[in-house]
Amino acid sequence: MQFTSESGPGGAAPHRPGRPGLHHRGAAPARPGMPAPARPGARALAQVVAALALAFLVACSGLSAPPRAADAAPPVPATGAESPQGRGDVILNLFQWTWDAVAAECTSTIGPAGFGYVQVSPPQETIRGTEWWTSYQPVSYRIEGKLGTRAEFAAMVDSCNDAGVEVIADAVINHTTGAGNGSGTGVAGTPYGVDDFPGLYGAEDFHDCRTDISDYTNRWQVQNCRLVGLQDLRTESEDVRTTIAAYMNDLLDLGVAGFRIDAAKHIPAEDLVAIKAKLSDPDVYWVQEVIGAPGEPIQPSEYLGSGDSHEFAYARELKTRFDGQIKDLRTIGDGKLPSASAGVFVDNHDTERNGETMNETWGAKYVLANTFMLSWPYGSPSVYSGYRFTDKDAGVPGSTETTVPDADCASATWTCTQRWTEIRGMVGFHNQVAGTEVTNWWDDGGNHIAYGRGAKGYVSINNTGGSVTRTYQTSLPAGTYCDVIAADDCSQTITVAADGTFTATLPAYGALALHVGALSGGDAPQEGDPTTVAVDFAVTASTVWGQDVYVVGSIPQLGAWNTGAAVKLSAATYPTWTGAVDVPAGTTFEYKYIKKDASGAVTWESGANRTATATSSDDGTGQDTWR
Repeated sequence: MQFTSESGPGGAAPHRPGRPGLHHRGAAPARPGMPAPARPGARALAQVVAALALAFLVACSGLSAPPRAADAAPPVPATGAESPQGRGDVILNLFQWTWDAVAAECTSTIGPAGFGYVQVSPPQETIRGTEWWTSYQPVSYRIEGKLGTRAEFAAMVDSCNDAGVEVIADAVINHTTGAGNGSGTGVAGTPYGVDDFPGLYGAEDFHDCRTDISDYTNRWQVQNCRLVGLQDLRTESEDVRTTIAAYMNDLLDLGVAGFRIDAAKHIPAEDLVAIKAKLSDPDVYWVQEVIGAPGEPIQPSEYLGSGDSHEFAYARELKTRFDGQIKDLRTIGDGKLPSASAGVFVDNHDTERNGETMNETWGAKYVLANTFMLSWPYGSPSVYSGYRFTDKDAGVPGSTETTVPDADCASATWTCTQRWTEIRGMVGFHNQVAGTEVTNWWDDGGNHIAYGRGAKGYVSINNTGGSVTRTYQTSLPAGTYCDVIAADDCSQTITVAADGTFTATLPAYGALALHVGALSGGDAPQEGDPTTVAVDFAVTASTVWGQDVYVVGSIPQLGAWNTGAAVKLSAATYPTWTGAVDVPAGTTFEYKYIKKDASGAVTWESGANRTATATSSDDGTGQDTWR
């Protein structure tokens, strides 16, 4: 049992009564039409091994693990045009876009917006048909299909690279087309049969199970039987592995920077490790589609030995919170994959159709969820951009059995989320604040939250049906900031005072976002202002899993003894927790350290309040020890 102390400043913690939550259910009002105007590269193997070793030790010992340190800034594509929005690890998933349309969009929008990567639909030859899911039924590994030719694919990669954007290909390597299709001819003219894919696979290359998966609690079935009738490849076979690797190496030769591994859950993790080892770049980034569900034997965590995994639970929680109360988004990373290994999204091409997550029909709430994802330091985010539909099986309007029309953002058919002002603004925000901790968290107990990202950015989200006005406490330097959600031309500004505060009104289902890379007139923030001093905090404190350490104190920059506005410290050098706060020079203040767990329970350290003075030569408060 953990004992929680209620002692606080001066010995007693002030009681903060709970506030009634603002609870709203149902979709937000329809959102008006939007104006059109780093590689998540291979994570260090040591990072994966350390995470797996830690999990193993914790499981075996029964002990609580120490908190994970905040992730470093993501890698950035090394070549191509610079973006005024910076460049980072945000992926844009352009579902069912042709290669020519992707190339044009990289140049006009994706590159300038600061996206690091564009994920494209499967490039291999498939069966014929107008439905979108035909793209996931390969008949050969020729780069010839409904979305374009091999030459057009290569030109698209070059155009995107020139724009500073690298390409991630959706790789369908678990199966071929379904047995129910019998024999036929692919979109590029390649013949095929149930057990006969000339030059690729014969009957011996498929698993012996010839029935569909019926029990997802049976690992063997999930990884050996047919997924909705699709012919399941024998990926433990050396020949099959070599064939798959040859296809992926071909894509690497064409300049692809990474892969999304479709249906990875249906391939044993060790098979994927073996396939990746055969690639010309065995450290290439990939993120695996592993749809974890409670009670099932196959979970995303077992796939981290070869790459990242999508964290479906993150998207599901976004849906739950935005249809309930968003105050608990603060703990959205708890109980999920390590941040450095998690691919996160609000929706994708499957979940927007099956109701598992939010989708663009949620209107303003959908925008708010993307705003949160792009501003919160968990996972590598992927923004989804597809097309509108009423029939969930239907392909893009105007598709034929062998072609898909080019995307047209002037048409209501395409969502083109990458062109929305809010999305572009938040990609720039994400790039600017990379590597910083969450600071100055505040919530109203319900559906209005606000938080900073170190001294580089600040966001507030109002998930209610009415406008809200509030004075916010930030760690931002004084200055006049562009609200990058409200406009992309800095026509909407917020002035932050010397003490880090500002007052603003948020519309119903609205948000604001400020960062030091977007100031009115291009002025630099007053980070070098001699009237403020960066005070460093460092405390040695042991914690149990789920706990974090904060500093709270007598001045606004430290929350004015409000634990809800306390400054979270970094566990990068655990058990020493560190952080820095800008404080007006000459200010003498009191402070204490506190611990918070996943439920929000607060434990104060004992003893008298600590004291410090911010001086122009300040090098911090010294090394403190939890007491």
